Amino acid sequence: MTKTAHALPRRHALLAGAGALSALALAGRAARAQGAAFPEAGKTIRIVSAYPAGGTTDILARTIAARMQENWGNPVVVENRSGGNGVVGTDFVARAAPDGYTLALGNNQTHATNEVLIPNIPHKAAENFAPITLAARASHALVVPASSPARTIAELIAMGKGGRSLSFASSSIGSASHILSESFRRRNGMDAVHVPYRGAAPATTDLVAGQVQFMMATAASVVPLIRDGKLRALGIGGARRRADLPDVPTLRELGHEYVAADAWFGLWAPAGTPRPILERLNAEIRRILSVPEVVQRLEQVGFEVETMSVDEFTAFSRGEIARWAALIREAEIKLD
Repeated sequence: MTKTAHALPRRHALLAGAGALSALALAGRAARAQGAAFPEAGKTIRIVSAYPAGGTTDILARTIAARMQENWGNPVVVENRSGGNGVVGTDFVARAAPDGYTLALGNNQTHATNEVLIPNIPHKAAENFAPITLAARASHALVVPASSPARTIAELIAMGKGGRSLSFASSSIGSASHILSESFRRRNGMDAVHVPYRGAAPATTDLVAGQVQFMMATAASVVPLIRDGKLRALGIGGARRRADLPDVPTLRELGHEYVAADAWFGLWAPAGTPRPILERLNAEIRRILSVPEVVQRLEQVGFEVETMSVDEFTAFSRGEIARWAALIREAEIKLD
């Protein structure tokens, strides 16, 4: 074979390699352009909360939406689609177009515990959603109405063992408040009936009125009511006491570390949303949640702001499914 014959295949290979590199470069530029072009001017972005207005998730969603609209100039609306333990609103987002204009602001229930509790759930976190970022955590507080005779956890436990049937509220069946309250009841041999609600707001309303006797609620949903003297906190989650509730001991201090788990909140887009759009959303939400006045406002209602990269949040949210599954097994919670 001649030297020229050897050279031809090699030249073709070099040309093919150059073509592949050129295609990759073009694809990279196209992807960057796709992210830079998002969002289109005037196009509405929807943040779907799977819970009623006024609750913990809703507060966070509206805080982010207001700042995003201010920064981008696009209409950003919060839609409350409650029902089905958070499945209704979450499934709406799972079925939306993967273009970045419909987002879910969910939590450890919508994207972790529901997968354990609902065998026929119509969507899966890892398959039907594209994680964007963690937004915040919220420690839980064990609270009773201000009119309750229980001023300590020991007194509440004694009430539940003294032949008086109690009732406890939760934001919904399978929520963190349900799982942790049921764990507390079982560990301490209390006679107490679970009363589920459709969100934290209606649950705390009935708690304030004394219709139910206790609740393991996120601090974000009850701190203002504690400050106003409408609820009494007997213990609070977290590694240390809260600066705004310095007289309330931590659950760990009181020997109830098994119910000191945090709730967490994050944002997702439908699966298939292009990575550049996810990164654009991630950068914007993290920018919003780094503004001191935003952080201060969220801390005032009980949130602890924390964000992650897209990859970090993907790994975190998947690991949380196993973590909450263990808590559910211990509390022996099942959906009828």
